[in-house]
Amino acid sequence: MSGGVTGTTSERAEFAESGGGLSGPRKGRRPRVTLAVMVLIAAGAFALVAGVFDGGGGSGGSPGNQSATSLATVERQTLSQTTQFNGTLGYAGSYTVLGLAHGTVTWLPAPGRVIRQGQVLYRVDQAPVVLLHGSVPAYRALAEGATGTDVAQLNHDLVALRYLDRSEVDSAWRQFSWATTAAVEKLQRHLGVDETGKLSRGDVVFLPTPVRVTALRADLGAPPSGPVLQASSTARTVSVALDPDLQSKVRAGDGVTITLPDGRATPGRVTSVGKVATIPSNDSGGSDSGPTVPVQIRPTDPPATGSLDQALVEVAITDRTVHDVLAVPVYALLARAGGGYSVEVVAGDGTHHLVRVRVGLFDDAAGMVQVSGAGLAVGQRVVVPSE
Repeated sequence: MSGGVTGTTSERAEFAESGGGLSGPRKGRRPRVTLAVMVLIAAGAFALVAGVFDGGGGSGGSPGNQSATSLATVERQTLSQTTQFNGTLGYAGSYTVLGLAHGTVTWLPAPGRVIRQGQVLYRVDQAPVVLLHGSVPAYRALAEGATGTDVAQLNHDLVALRYLDRSEVDSAWRQFSWATTAAVEKLQRHLGVDETGKLSRGDVVFLPTPVRVTALRADLGAPPSGPVLQASSTARTVSVALDPDLQSKVRAGDGVTITLPDGRATPGRVTSVGKVATIPSNDSGGSDSGPTVPVQIRPTDPPATGSLDQALVEVAITDRTVHDVLAVPVYALLARAGGGYSVEVVAGDGTHHLVRVRVGLFDDAAGMVQVSGAGLAVGQRVVVPSE
């Protein structure tokens, strides 16, 4: 290229993004050096080596710059500042299914199997124990004449399963009526059991959602006493164990980018941020980490996350966004010995000159930085290192 900037090749501040790995998953933050910090480091190094740039931002000729460079265009862009955290991709919720029926466990679902409303969770003496939706656990036998929240749950389930018409219970959801009896008989006919119109304690399990079996706690041939199986919901979630001093950076509703183990990125949104920090414990009962705040994130496109469970992912949370600002690659910045930065602008006739700039937001993901300054305009070409 013709022309050059005042000073030698050593005057160019070179910046390289950190290639460090993830930090420990309990702390929930990538310990990397941001581009902004690296610019400051470069500025100090330049001040020691290069002396002082020319006092203004005017043009100046000099011997040719021998370093490998290329050109980039000054553009107007929207830039975002993000913070990186470690997260764990899995399924929301944890449920322990307790056995309440008398007899022998004769069938159990395989771990990973999804059980939905009206389907069989497990069998006792070959009789099905059925999953229904509700927040109140099954704690008693239900028959005509019973009333309560558990009866209301049952009626809503029977309507959802189309064994009961809403009009038959619309004014009496909490009552086990003749219509409820008839609907229970239809459910029992579908399951292939005696059509009694009643539910004994242990015939059904009420849980808030469809469930995914995560572990079996009972054995075939054993009585169904105590825990029978462990389950989660089918909803995908990313959990982050956040350092308490970073709690102010994350709010419910924040948009995030989730980077999966294969490198693909998918959007998500923060659903909850814990209010109280907790200290994780290791198997021996001792503390193996500092306090953390639990953060839950819901992927916007759950199928895009696949079926990985307890997989380490990276979460980028947007802290700040600026719109319609002048931006250049961060590597185009030249640190000035007296403080501040310049960019090397190439005019239409091929001559080079330095333009002093003020820097704003650094977008680490895009590798761009917000700049402003007299003599800087959209469409100008600036010099950046080729590597």
